[in-house]
Amino acid sequence: MGAEHSKNEERRSMVFLRKGPKLPAWEDALLAGREPKSLLKRGLRYVSLSLIMKGMTSTPDFLWGLHEVQKLNLSRNQLVVIPPSLGKLDRLVVLNLGGNCLKCLPKEIGLLRNLKVLFVNMNCLKEVPAELSLCRKLEVLSLSHNCISQLPLSFTDLTSLRKLNLSNNRFVQIPLCIFALRSLDFLHLGSNKLENIAESIQYLVNLQIFIVENNNIRSLPRSLCYISSLELLNADYNAIQSLPDELYLLRRLRRIAWNPMDKGLHIAHNPLARPLPEVVEGGLDVLFNYLRDKKERN
Repeated sequence: MGAEHSKNEERRSMVFLRKGPKLPAWEDALLAGREPKSLLKRGLRYVSLSLIMKGMTSTPDFLWGLHEVQKLNLSRNQLVVIPPSLGKLDRLVVLNLGGNCLKCLPKEIGLLRNLKVLFVNMNCLKEVPAELSLCRKLEVLSLSHNCISQLPLSFTDLTSLRKLNLSNNRFVQIPLCIFALRSLDFLHLGSNKLENIAESIQYLVNLQIFIVENNNIRSLPRSLCYISSLELLNADYNAIQSLPDELYLLRRLRRIAWNPMDKGLHIAHNPLARPLPEVVEGGLDVLFNYLRDKKERN
């Protein structure tokens, strides 16, 4: 009887455990008493930790004790807050917080002095802390798909920044601080509320890819034509009626491009005044010759 009673109790316990709430995957990995450090992966370049798609609404406390982690992926969860403890992970080189519900970033993010890559895309940010400009090694920053309308002036200190994605936000004009980022080779401002591009765009002398599609831009500035490094200029879906005569100076634009992934000049879905629509259909060489002749006649 005793043995049979024990077996019945064990069955009932197993049923109870199966009916209980399912533990997050990272917590389940710790049930066996393993050290949190055992979750780290040591690759050739970085010590990394991925907690992607774990259904987390808050960060686990053990995370902030993993001081050696260099690459941290917390994307595609349901995080609302990143605590100030983030600043303890001062060896971080890559941080991915994309696809969460963050409304702000802690000012302690400025303590991550080794940070080179930061993704905070697809969140609910309305502003960016000025302290982020203390991350002087930052090279790649994605803030796309948020609710941001301005950037701190201190961003002028991010002199190593090469790639900046601000698409799908609420910018009415290009923030002035961007024109000081002379190392930029990629700038994405598509799907905002821009009405113009300041002449100061010419200071981004290393820009290779410039995307301003799906805005309310009425004209392209003449100064844009002096960025000789441009290989992709996407101004699709705007309100552009005319093109600057000096556009033919952009010799690295190889063609009129229709596929969003292709390099070249994207100028479709704009109310271009005639004869520009027919000229554009003839290809880039025809367009450039037309603009060159027009300039010489004037």
